[in-house]
Amino acid sequence: MSESSKHTVTRRGALGLLGAGAAAPLLGSGIADAAPQSAAFVPSIGTGATPVQGLHLTFGRDPARQMVVSWITDGSVARPRVLYGTLDGGFGAIAPADTRTYVDGTSGRTVWVHHAELDRLRPGTEYIYAAQHDGATPDAGTFRTAPSGRSAFTFTSFGDQSAPQVTWNAAGGVGLDANSTPATKDIVTGIETVAPLFHLLNGDLCYANLDLDRVRTWNNFFTNNTRSARYRPWMPAAGNHEIEKQNGALGLGAYQAYFQLPSTETDAELAGLWYGFTVGAVRVIVLQNDDNCLQDGGDVYVNGYSGGRQLAWLKKELAAARASRDIDWIVVAMHQVMISTSDANGADLGLREKYGPLFDAYGVDLVLCGHEHDYERSLAVRGVVSGSETLTPNPVSTATDNIDATHGTVHMILGGGGVSGTTNGSFFKDGTGKVLTAVSAKADPGTGKRVPTYVREQAVWSAVRDLDHPYGFAAFTVDPGRHRGDTTTMHVTYYNVNKPSGELSVFERFSLHRRRADG
Repeated sequence: MSESSKHTVTRRGALGLLGAGAAAPLLGSGIADAAPQSAAFVPSIGTGATPVQGLHLTFGRDPARQMVVSWITDGSVARPRVLYGTLDGGFGAIAPADTRTYVDGTSGRTVWVHHAELDRLRPGTEYIYAAQHDGATPDAGTFRTAPSGRSAFTFTSFGDQSAPQVTWNAAGGVGLDANSTPATKDIVTGIETVAPLFHLLNGDLCYANLDLDRVRTWNNFFTNNTRSARYRPWMPAAGNHEIEKQNGALGLGAYQAYFQLPSTETDAELAGLWYGFTVGAVRVIVLQNDDNCLQDGGDVYVNGYSGGRQLAWLKKELAAARASRDIDWIVVAMHQVMISTSDANGADLGLREKYGPLFDAYGVDLVLCGHEHDYERSLAVRGVVSGSETLTPNPVSTATDNIDATHGTVHMILGGGGVSGTTNGSFFKDGTGKVLTAVSAKADPGTGKRVPTYVREQAVWSAVRDLDHPYGFAAFTVDPGRHRGDTTTMHVTYYNVNKPSGELSVFERFSLHRRRADG
C-alpha cells in the first residue's frame, strides 16, 4: 500500500471516525490550526441539552459553492453552529446557524429549527461536517458540492411520501398513522442505493396536516429521511398537504421554518415557496401550485395568494434560462398535475391555463410532479389540441424511448413516494382522463372543501403508466456531451420499490436529448 493511500478517508469512513470515543480527537485536531476557534467543540455528557435531530441539507443559491445544514431541536439552544471541512483538511471552518421558530397552531408547541449556510466551498468537492450546539453531542454528515459548468451527474425525484410512524390517538392509545406504509422508509433506502447528487421531493412531504400530532409527524419525517438527506440535498416543493390550519397566513409556516431554500422572494410570507437553482447545465425551477391550481386540497384554500407574483417570477426565470448559453435543460418540479388518466385528483385546468403557454414558449424539457399516487408520463407535448375545452396537451411525437426534447415537454407523475391510498389501480381503461375545470364558490359543509367540477377528455398525450406497482422513484443521469454544440442526453430510469421487502427493480428506461446551448 502506498503512503498516500494509507491516509485516504472515504465519506462514510470519515463519519465512522465521529463515533463514540473518536469524536473529540477528530474535531479537536481539525480545529487546532485555527486557534481563535479551537473552543468551538467542547464535548460534554449528561448536560440535559436537547439533542440535534433531523439533520438535513439543502442547496444555497450557488450549489457549487454553498450548502445549508439544518436541524431541529425541542427547545432553545446556545450557539448552534456547524464545523466543516474537506476530508483531507479536517474541520477547519465554522458556520454559525440562524434559528427559526414557529408555534404549531393546534398544539401550541414551539419548534426550533437551525440553519447554517456553508459558503465559499469548492465546486465538485467532498465535505464533512458536524452540527452542534452547546451541551449536545454533535451529529455529522458528508456532502459533495455541485460541479461548476457542464458535467455528468445524477439526481432523483418522487413525491407523496408521508412518515413511517405510530402515534397517540385522541383517546391516548397507540394508533397507526393512516398515511404511513413500509414503502415510506424503503424508498429512502432506494434513493441511497442510487446515491444521487441531489433529490427533488415533489410535494406532500409527510401529511402532517391530517394528523393529530403534527409536530411528531414532521419529526418522524426528518428522522426517516436524514438517512439520506444528511448526505445529499433534498430539495422540496410544497404540496397541498403542507398547508396546515393556523400555521401562518397561508398555512405554510411549518414548511417555511423547516427548510432554508434558495428563494429570491423578498416578502417573508412568500419566502421559500418557489425558487430555482442550477447544477451543471440544468436549471431546476420549483413551484408552489396551490397559488395557481383550482383544486381545494389543503387546510386553507389559498388560490391566487401571490397576486400573480409567482407567475411573473416564473416567466422571468424561464426566459433567462432559455436565453443562457450555459443552460441546456429546464426541469420544473411541482406538486399538482397538468396530466393524469387516474380517477383520483385529475389534471388541473388552472395549471394548464397559467403554466402551459410559458412551458411551451420557453421549451421546458421536463415537468416532475406528485399528487396522483401512481406513475405516469406523457409524450412530448407542445400547445393544445385544437378546440379542446380542457386545453388538452397536444402530442408532437409518438416516441417513448428516445425523445427529442426540443419538440415538446415531457410530464412525469412520480407520486409513489410511500403514502397509503395509492391510485395505480384507478387508471381509466378507455383512453380518457379527467380534468378539474372549476370549483364551487363556497366549501361544502360536509367536507370543508370546494366542490370540484370534472370534464373527461381523450388522453391523446398519455405515453406510459404503471398499473401494477404503487411505489417508486425516477433517477435522471445527465450526459453533457463532449464539445460545444454537441448533443446532451438525459437518461431516465424509473425504479419500482417492491413489496414486501423494499427491493428495487427497473420498470422502464428512456432518454431525452437536445443540442447544447453553447453551439
